[in-house]
Amino acid sequence: MKQTDFAKKRIFEIIEVGDKKDIASRCYDMMLNIAIIVSMIPLTFNHYTPYTKAIDVITVIIFIIDYVARIYTSEYKMGVFSKKAYLVNILRIESIVDLLSIVPIVALIFPAVSYARLFKLFRVVRIFKLARYSKTMVSIANVLRRVRRPLGTVLLLAVIYIFISAATLYQIEPYNFDTFLDALYWSTISATSIGYGDFTPTTNAGKIVASISAVVSVAVIALPSGIITAAYMKEISKKKGAHEL
Repeated sequence: MKQTDFAKKRIFEIIEVGDKKDIASRCYDMMLNIAIIVSMIPLTFNHYTPYTKAIDVITVIIFIIDYVARIYTSEYKMGVFSKKAYLVNILRIESIVDLLSIVPIVALIFPAVSYARLFKLFRVVRIFKLARYSKTMVSIANVLRRVRRPLGTVLLLAVIYIFISAATLYQIEPYNFDTFLDALYWSTISATSIGYGDFTPTTNAGKIVASISAVVSVAVIALPSGIITAAYMKEISKKKGAHEL
């Protein structure tokens, strides 16, 4: 094995979830977990302070190094020793999360740019990086991969239903909403059974639409929960079976 290949393999072993016997890998995991948690601190402040800025700079540097290292070792991660491994790895959900966690650097470099605060909000994405080190989160990720097609179909159905409900009431009571976006907001809030009450149907036709919408939403919104729960139970049974063997 070439020296460069050996170094790349060792980097891969360190940055992946550590083996109990690999002290370097375990230390790296601990460092990254601490960096992820600490990087959330600036979200509790409205403005930058010297301390929060220092936290942002240090954690962003750590996340950039981590992202580059994970892409650099794509061949070992994907088990395919070709350029295709790099592209496939970059497009993985985990890699996209890693990339988005670096986005707040834009707010650091260009603090006066428009939507700088929006770039800062990408710090929230970093919390999903912890999923890499949690067995429970790994199981949930496996479940979501397994049910992504039926779940996608149900979510599309929910979006269509919300749009139709909003459009219907917007035509019946146009004076009740300033824009169609307000109608979409009402439909979404009603579908999730939250109902803040800031938009309320006033005509009989509008109340009928709202009633039908509420009944249909019970089935449409409940479907994803049923699909995910059933898949999660299968995942648990599968793991129990593997442990028994």
